[in-house]
Order: sequence, then structure tokens, then C-alpha cells
Amino acid sequence: MDADDEDDEAPFTGNDPLPPYRRIADTLRAEIADGRFPVGHRIPSQAQLEDRFGVSRPTVQRALRELRKEGWIDNRRGRAAEVLDRGRFADGRTTAFSEEPERALESLTTHVAAAFEEPEVTIDVYTLTTETLAGALAAPVQSVMRGELNPSSIRVRLLLPALDVTLALPLLVSDPEDPRPLRRLRQLARGHTIALRSMFTRLSDVRPDITNVIEFKTVPVTPMQKLYVLNTRTALSGYYRVIRRQVTFGDGQQEEIFDVLGVNTMLFAHRLDPDRPHSRDTQFVAELQAWFDALWTNIAEPMTLFE
Repeated sequence: MDADDEDDEAPFTGNDPLPPYRRIADTLRAEIADGRFPVGHRIPSQAQLEDRFGVSRPTVQRALRELRKEGWIDNRRGRAAEVLDRGRFADGRTTAFSEEPERALESLTTHVAAAFEEPEVTIDVYTLTTETLAGALAAPVQSVMRGELNPSSIRVRLLLPALDVTLALPLLVSDPEDPRPLRRLRQLARGHTIALRSMFTRLSDVRPDITNVIEFKTVPVTPMQKLYVLNTRTALSGYYRVIRRQVTFGDGQQEEIFDVLGVNTMLFAHRLDPDRPHSRDTQFVAELQAWFDALWTNIAEPMTLFE
């Protein structure tokens, strides 16, 4: 390594004024512009960038998303990204390289990690269960507890199906009237929601200096898609796909049910761009936030699971 490169290799510290993902994106953008990574060449892998900057994988992925959105690097997955020729776009901007859809847990983990780098964190969720969200929140909440992240406030609102109504899914293939699949879903939902509430209770105990609120409400409908709005600026949406699969019930008996994909649902990302107020993504995020707020305020009922 050359002496001139030593500062580039230094990991970020808590004194850096910008969020780590922005510092990484700025550094790589400058190196591409300076010719360190010429057009057609590959930038370092995500693992190499983790080591170089001393950050987590979600932080690296967030930085690369910014560069992809701006058209600096390609959007193909499965290998290190290649530098693109931005000169072919007359205005220096492009919408040709939008984010690829990703599996729900992978996508949500990356976007939640990015959301926690902001001073105020808000997460609004409409879903069948909270399994994917629980997995995505674990790492950033631990980082907050360790003092590695220091948002001033965290607010999570979860909108779930009511537990006292008959839902369209899941169903036993051989007998749609069998109550066991729905009973099993309610047990799973109860376990995940209790785990989330416990996570935030521990967070309050360890970091009383941070305001944190987690709220649960329900509506008497079966969600056929999952929706997330992060910090009012990023929206993730994906449709549940109905599948047939074998499950084991509490009595040990295996049966085939109609169920939905959860953590493997493909999520599509949309971002609000204040410089483009009439773009489709900006309008989608704003509309989804308004839709959630109206549902939450007008007809959703407080969840009685914990009473």
C-alpha cells in the first residue's frame, strides 16, 4: 500500500460528521472520478470494502446502492460491481440503474441499517407477521445498545392482521375449515411480537437517553403484501406468493397447507427524491406513507396481545 493511500484505509470513527455509508460513497465516487477505478473495471468486493473502512456489510451495501442509483456502477449482482460510463447521459444523471429487487430479509436488513444511521428513526410496517422485521432490527438495535449508533429517537409502528378473525391464509389443503393453520400463525405472531417488545424494553434499559417507542395495531384483513416505510423517505413493497408446503403442528402431525412466502418475498425499493417531487418513486413513497397513516389513525385497533 502506498503512503498516499493510508488515510483512505483508516476506518471511520464516531467523530466523522457524515454517516459511514455516505463517507464510503463519497470516497469511492472521488476515486472513480480520479480514474483509480476506470470505466469497465471492477471496484473492490463488499468484503474488501468492509475491511478497508471498518464497517458492517449493510453499511457497505447502502453506499453501493447510492452509487448505483447515481449511475456510477452497474446493478448486476453476484460479483463485484463494474464502473459505468456516466458520460453517455447528457445531464450526468440517470434513472436507468434502479435498485434490483431482493429477498425480504436481505433487503430489509440493509435498509433498516441505513435508517438507523439517521438522527431520528421511524419505521412503519404492514405485514402478516413480524418475523422479517425482527431479524432486520437485531443488529442495529445491538449497535445502539453498544453506543456505536446514537439516534436521538426510534419509533416503530406495526400494523398486523387481527388475531380474532378468520383470515384467508394459511389453510389446510385437505380441509380449509381446520383451525390448526390459523392457530399456528397466531402463535408465531405472538412469539415474534413479544420478542420485539422485549428487544425495545432492553433498549430502554440500556439507553434511557434515547426515546424509543414500539406500537402494535391490527386491522381485520389478510395482508397479501408486505410494506415498509423507513424514515418517511424509503418504501419497500412486496407481494406474498401463495405456496403449498408441509408444516408440523403442535401434536407432531405433518400436514400440507396453503401458506405464503415471508422472509423470501421479493421487495422492491422506492425512494423519495426532494429534487424530483413529481417522479414516480417520490409520489409512491408519499402516497404509501399517507395510506399507512390513514389506516393507522382511522380504523386500526390497538393490539390486545399483551394484556
